[in-house]
Amino acid sequence: MRPRHLRTLLDLSKTEFLQIIEKAQYLKKHPRQSVLNGDVLAMIFEKSSTRTRVSFEAGMAQLGGSTIFLSPTDTQLGRGEPIQDSARVISSMVDIVMIRTFKQADIELFAEYSAVPVINGLSDDFHPCQLLADIQTFVEHRGSIETKTVAWVGDGNNMCQSWLNASMLLDFNLHIACPKNFDPDPELLEMAGPRVTLFRDPKQAVADAHLVATDVYASMGQEAEENLRLQEFANFQVNHDLMRRASKGALFMHCLPAHRGEEVSEQLLEDDSISVVWDEAENRLHAQKALMLFLLGKMQDN
Repeated sequence: MRPRHLRTLLDLSKTEFLQIIEKAQYLKKHPRQSVLNGDVLAMIFEKSSTRTRVSFEAGMAQLGGSTIFLSPTDTQLGRGEPIQDSARVISSMVDIVMIRTFKQADIELFAEYSAVPVINGLSDDFHPCQLLADIQTFVEHRGSIETKTVAWVGDGNNMCQSWLNASMLLDFNLHIACPKNFDPDPELLEMAGPRVTLFRDPKQAVADAHLVATDVYASMGQEAEENLRLQEFANFQVNHDLMRRASKGALFMHCLPAHRGEEVSEQLLEDDSISVVWDEAENRLHAQKALMLFLLGKMQDN
């Protein structure tokens, strides 16, 4: 039987997504569950990381498993070994693989040849693990996200595109505010249909939103564009003035790391009556533990 993977959120059904969130909430209350005794997670990092590495490594330890950290300098991948060859070899020795890389196509190819589940820990196109944590955080604070309105303010990047996928699965409205030429993939917008609306004015996008989310203007690999992006996104900062246009009780999220004073004001980031970024960051741990149990077929092992 072919293993299950998480290449994008669309590898899950709505029911499976919500089962993972429910399990994540359970694991948050009961963090140490020795159900992965002897199981090994290989973590392949081509992009640097804080939250992804710590959450996966700590998560496996709390579940009774172990991890192997692999960077390009540690493996033959960094010397040009074909991805499909590395996938065959690595997956013959471990139980599950997480990859954080640039090209989504590399994750897709690795998964095609892997004998074990593969998790997208971030690519240039998608960041599904972050969305699991984000939805868990919203559910904890405000209940079901179904029929609610989420406003994404900023670049149409991997985070924005994962929000698009989440809107398709969980049936909420998504308002996307980004400058011209920074839109998400038009094919994804078409797939999402009328539940997604594109804006050029952040003030219009956040009107009546129950959640407002953003990210840095220049993601990893886009540092050379930083000055240009700072100009293009000059009017897209999320701050208290913008949040006042959202629905009463609206939450603010940021996947971190944040550039305080750029995409978000420091005052808003630290306002725990609105900002739930620290809960959101912690929930990476719990959501990813639940995800690994799901992919390994061990959701019921408590």
